[in-house]
Amino acid sequence: MSDTILSRCEARGLRMTEQRRVIAQVLEASDDHPDVEELYARASARDPNISIATVYRTVKLFEESGIIDRLEFGDGRARYEDADRDHHDHLIDLNSGEVIEFVDPEIEALQDRIAEKLGYRLKGHKLELYGVPLKKG
Repeated sequence: MSDTILSRCEARGLRMTEQRRVIAQVLEASDDHPDVEELYARASARDPNISIATVYRTVKLFEESGIIDRLEFGDGRARYEDADRDHHDHLIDLNSGEVIEFVDPEIEALQDRIAEKLGYRLKGHKLELYGVPLKKG
């Protein structure tokens, strides 16, 4: 990432209230994929005057501006991550809901080969794997 969520908001000319700044900082500090409820809990811990409606409006604004990406992993909750993060894929644990980020050069190469075989040059992709832990023993 070359810059922060806050600096990209400012570069896009978004009006940044103090509450939006707090939400941007919370998103920046997140190393997981928080939903609006989680963002609200984290932001209101920093500023008790932030309402959940403000978080919803801010997330929508950031998403529409290309600052954050909306992720849906089939659990009925929209989650968010910085749109400017390095490319990665996701493995979702169906038992716990944990989202594991990974990068695998073999998968990346395979996807390129498949696209080429079908007559395309790959410009991007999103890969989500859903699984349950293997039993150890």
